[in-house]
Amino acid sequence: MMQETVTPNKRAYSIKEVAQETSLSQPFVRLEIKRGKLKARKFGTRTLITAENLSNYLNGENEDEK
Repeated sequence: MMQETVTPNKRAYSIKEVAQETSLSQPFVRLEIKRGKLKARKFGTRTLITAENLSNYLNGENEDEK
């Protein structure tokens, strides 16, 4: 899959930040969240992806397989 390009020391990313960091489109990031492949959480109106969840996604790891 893709190599990890996560900015160090950042705990969570918005959909826009994930798209910028990974060169994926925002609609594709939203689709992956909807499919359950990329875990995200809602905080008010914001959807955030933790650095750990982003790293797991980029490395092809899925918590359901553990």
